[in-house]
Amino acid sequence: MTLKELEKAAEQGDAQAQYELGRCYDAGDKVPKDNAIAAQWYAKAAEQGHTIAQFNLGCCYDYGEGVEQDYTKAMKWYTKAAEQGHTKAQFNLGCCYDYGKGVIQNYTEAVKWYTKAAEQGHTIAQFNLGCCYNCGEGVEQDYIKAIKWYTKAAENGDDSAQYNLGNFYYTGEHIEQNYTEAVKWYTKAAENGFYLSQFRLGMCYYNGEGVEQDYTKAVEWFTEAAKQGYAEAQFNLALCYSVGWGVKKDDTLAVKWYTKAAEQGNATAQYNLAVCYDNGFGVSKDYAMAAQWYKKSAEQGYAKAQVNLGNCYCDGEGVEQNYTEAVKWYTKAAEQGNADAQNNLGHCYHNGYGIEQNFIEAIKWFTKAAEQGHTKAQQNLDTCYVYIHIPDEI
Repeated sequence: MTLKELEKAAEQGDAQAQYELGRCYDAGDKVPKDNAIAAQWYAKAAEQGHTIAQFNLGCCYDYGEGVEQDYTKAMKWYTKAAEQGHTKAQFNLGCCYDYGKGVIQNYTEAVKWYTKAAEQGHTIAQFNLGCCYNCGEGVEQDYIKAIKWYTKAAENGDDSAQYNLGNFYYTGEHIEQNYTEAVKWYTKAAENGFYLSQFRLGMCYYNGEGVEQDYTKAVEWFTEAAKQGYAEAQFNLALCYSVGWGVKKDDTLAVKWYTKAAEQGNATAQYNLAVCYDNGFGVSKDYAMAAQWYKKSAEQGYAKAQVNLGNCYCDGEGVEQNYTEAVKWYTKAAEQGNADAQNNLGHCYHNGYGIEQNFIEAIKWFTKAAEQGHTKAQQNLDTCYVYIHIPDEI
């Protein structure tokens, strides 16, 4: 049908012609692209019950293309198309209820429409439905059904579903543990660039789970995920360069990746980066930078960083000497069971550094460290018993 014939049929009220003319303006096919005119023709066809026109008009209102954005009107037209069995409309309607766009949020209704679309093979609807069953949103929590829908979406190539399915097989929760199956699904998503799966696949190669242990392949997948900015992958990659696992040892590259992970708030990376500055591994020694990164990690509760930050304050390295601050950080680490911190805190109590001298407290902390096999604490404890009269009960 020529454009002139299409226009004539549309003007005479032919719904299919109105839809086709709207599509032409929508795509710039045979006519200059014009979203406003496209929406007008979609509306005429939609009002006559044309399913695809109703869906397309819903999209126009949803994204503000050719009309003023209006989620309520988008919802209206999605509903009309969905009730006629339009798969994408059913999915979009499910999203409207899921996120409260143009309607009061209603997870039960979201599940209803996701199910209709999923049963027609809509991949993302299958994934979303899996998530609903997994979390118990809008439906009673049911991991078996979650796995069922994740599997369908995964088989259709959805990388998030492949990742989630891989996790189920990896952990063995609600399904028989199978590392080989986990690797299978992680690999599919990883090869499509899904960074979480790239990281998990790297871990499988690193630990030899579901595949033969291969540090080189682990590094390859950590690198792919790290390039996408995933902090845990950046940290693991840095560790590989630091130790020389699967790659030539390179402290400079280790510092590079520790820094990237540290800047995203990874506490362990912050600690390891501080150690590099503290000792000049892959970077010039810089006690101030070391103290700065120890502090960032310590503030997140990382015990090793807390004890090292305490050491910085105790020795005045990278910060102004401050025994009170040293005691503060030793205490935090000691209360987490860190033997070095317990010994150092005992030393502060023993000598009155940053806190009132208290031999009983000193022995308490020396004992805690000594019970963990801390040699220096054991020696300090022996010294206390030799030179200080200790009551039978403390």
